[in-house]
Formats: sequence, C-alpha cells, structure tokens
Amino acid sequence: MSARNSQANKAAARDRLRAEREKQAKKAKARRQVLVAAGVVGVLALAGGVGYLVVQANQPSEWDKAADATLVAPKNTTGDNGTTVVIGKADAKKTLEVYEDSRCPVCSQFEQAVGPQIKKDVDAGKYKIQYIGATFLDKGFGGTGAKNALSALGAALNVSPEAFLEYKTALYSKENHPEERDDKFGKDDYLLKIADQVPALKGNAEFKKAVEDGTYNRWAIEMSKVFDKSGMTGTPSLKMDGKKIDVKMTPEEFTAAVDKAIAG
Repeated sequence: MSARNSQANKAAARDRLRAEREKQAKKAKARRQVLVAAGVVGVLALAGGVGYLVVQANQPSEWDKAADATLVAPKNTTGDNGTTVVIGKADAKKTLEVYEDSRCPVCSQFEQAVGPQIKKDVDAGKYKIQYIGATFLDKGFGGTGAKNALSALGAALNVSPEAFLEYKTALYSKENHPEERDDKFGKDDYLLKIADQVPALKGNAEFKKAVEDGTYNRWAIEMSKVFDKSGMTGTPSLKMDGKKIDVKMTPEEFTAAVDKAIAG
C-alpha cells in the first residue's frame, strides 16, 4: 500500500470516528434535554399537587360552612331558631327535659333500658318530653358524629315526631350505636342505613336528601348551643320543673324518680 493511500485511509477513519462521536454526542444531548424537560414537568406537577392540597386544606369544612348557612328549622319545632322540641299530648301538664348526645354510650344504655318506659308514659299523657341535643363529644374525641346525627334527627323530626322518636331509638340501639371514639355517625351512609329500620324514613327521598345535603346542620349547631347554655355538664341528664332528676337505669327506679318529681 502506498504512503498516500495509507494516509487517506487514516484520514477517512478519523472522519468516521469523529462523525460517530458527533452522532453519539447529539443523542446524549437529546436524552439530557428530555430528562430535563421531564424533570421540569415533574417539579411543576408536584408543585401543582402541593398547591392543590394546600388550597383544599384551607377550604372551610362542611360544618364551618354550616355555621354561616341560612337556618332551616325542622317542622314540629318552636322557639328561637326552632330549637324547642316538645313531643307528647298537648294536655300533659308536666314536661320532662331529656338532654342527650348522640355519641354518648351511657345515653345509649339509658335509651335501651328506659326508652320504652318513657314512650309508654308519653303515650299515656303522663308527661311530655322536651329533647335537647348535645354535641360536646365531637370536641372531646374529634369528628362530627354527634353533630351529623343531630342534623339527621332534625330531618326525621321534619317527617314527624313519631319518626324522630323511632329514629332516635334506632340510633341508640345496641346493634347500631358505636363506641364514643368511633365516629361512625359522621358518615351519612351509616345514618341512612339505620334510617331504613324506621318505616317512615325507609325510601323517603326527602329525608335522604336532607341528610346528604346537611339541610339541618345549622339547626344542629343552634340546638347544641341550647345544651351549652343549660348548665348541664353531661349526658344523659333529666330535668322537670327546673329541677334536675337523677338518671336511673331501670324502668322501676326511673318511674319512682319521675313520680317523685311530678309530686313535687
């Protein structure tokens, strides 16, 4: 091979090597640009996601909104903001005030043990009952179950006093009542499932909509304020003619305590 051919071949080889290097460099640059672009998109997406979460976290909750919502009082109520709930025969001379928190386990036990006796007395006209709903256990244990159940009770009261009492009985039943730390009543689906046990509420579209829309949320807040101003420090609590009655957990002891209060 001549020296000239050898030099030409070497030059061609160098050109091919340089071209290959340039080709690989362009590919590497393109990959870097893709990775950088993907990284920018990822950062922007992360920033957007964080921003969305921050915005959502700062949104007022259902119950924050309820505090400023227009008050809708259920039917079958009277008094300021519709917070006077009295059930029984109009000619009954005495009124038994019953203070309860829907999440309260002792209220559940009281209703299971004494509730049937109270219904019997009310049906007989022995006395009326005035219901005062509390929600302090939401503050103690967190959640919204007490408020949400009270709002649903308002929806039941809007149907009828009888539906209200039957629904309250169902909420406090052994089968349905959760432990006080368990916020099951904070879920509309669970409240509606229990409502299906009450004939007047089962399949009742208006009741269902009121529960899901929180129609009586503001009313529940106002009702809980009545309890807060009552001077009562716990639930269940009873009062007649302005005097507190000791809560008894058997029908016999309860009847004796109420009879004593009625007698004065």
